[in-house]
Amino acid sequence: MKKRPLGNTGFEVSEIGFGAWQIGADWGVDVPVKTALEALHVAADAGVNFIDTADVYGGGRSEKIIGEFLKERSDRIIVATKMGRASSAWNDSYEEISKATEQSCNRLGVSSLDLVQLHCIPEETLHNLSAFENLEKIKKQGLIKNYGVSVETIEEGVFCIENSSASSLQVIFNIFRQRVVEGLLKKASSNDVGIIARVPLASGLLSGKFSKNHEFAESDHRNFNSDGQLFNVGETFAGVPFDLGIEFANEVESLLSEELNEASLAQKSLRWILDHSEISTVIPGATTSKQAAQNAEVSAMNPISSKAYANLKELYNEKIDSRVRGRY
Repeated sequence: MKKRPLGNTGFEVSEIGFGAWQIGADWGVDVPVKTALEALHVAADAGVNFIDTADVYGGGRSEKIIGEFLKERSDRIIVATKMGRASSAWNDSYEEISKATEQSCNRLGVSSLDLVQLHCIPEETLHNLSAFENLEKIKKQGLIKNYGVSVETIEEGVFCIENSSASSLQVIFNIFRQRVVEGLLKKASSNDVGIIARVPLASGLLSGKFSKNHEFAESDHRNFNSDGQLFNVGETFAGVPFDLGIEFANEVESLLSEELNEASLAQKSLRWILDHSEISTVIPGATTSKQAAQNAEVSAMNPISSKAYANLKELYNEKIDSRVRGRY
């Protein structure tokens, strides 16, 4: 497993991380704790040393499972969590941020957080800058080592780079969301801000496993938020309408048919992200040991060819970009 620097944190993180939203909730089925722990161990045994979670995932369930996992490992695992969406009462006050930090520490079983990220908080709250001031205070107290921001738009990312000391940005980035390349990656890199790529497979569309008649469980966000009913539509299928996303995924698969012959579409899609040197880590989810192992394999794969890259860019420009919904 190759590693890359995570901004100015001093951490060297695995190119492939572990996104822990799925082992928390909101994906249609509760992943048994035993199954989640097995997936985490397989990932770590393959060299994955970076896990991303949030206090809102399963109401703290994801953090608690990771806390159990950390007790079973002797190697250094870097955990990033997020705050700001666990309750409607959350605000950017010192008291609320400190409380959220302590609660995450307790669930994870750690004395301080490696990285805490503001979790797509309202833009007006972000612009207020109080959250950053309070994170700095808590950092000086030793409860957090580093802080960053999970953003919804390129503009928010640029704002954070220019107006805060955030060490990292987490952003939706995949073959269906390519504006980030020109709009944010180079600026982040030149300012020593790490980039964590989330929703890398467009909520499974870029796995190539779905057909248009697929039905998601009632409790799966791909059902109840498919059109942005509860939160930013970009978090579900990267903002692409499901039926169109199936068509686009088929076209992507065709364009990549001669690339990395034995790799799956999911692996090729992850490799495309890693071919951008500004990316610190990509955080696909995994609910089984097999998925965790397949994700980890991508780090050792060859890059996507320049020809395929150009073809994917053309597909994005001509067909996909105009159909992406939500704040971007």
